[in-house]
Amino acid sequence: MGLLQRAIEAEGISTIGITLQKEVTKKVKPPRALYLHYPFGHPLGEAFAVKQQRTILLDALKVLETITEPGTILEPGYLWRRHRFE
Repeated sequence: MGLLQRAIEAEGISTIGITLQKEVTKKVKPPRALYLHYPFGHPLGEAFAVKQQRTILLDALKVLETITEPGTILEPGYLWRRHRFE
């Protein structure tokens, strides 16, 4: 994720990654990332939950304007309804 994002950013295009593994993302150090505490295979939320998926995408695009420090990992606090995370 980080290498590709940095290459795209070098061309003047802002990027944001959506990640499900915060510790791995910290090590990769992408320019910007949105961390969701969701199970693997569901980076945008539950299947067929169009409103939820749209909200996550729009929030990811919004943070392109607000994250100013490289390496920032934003946690919007969304909760996965089907699983209880400790």
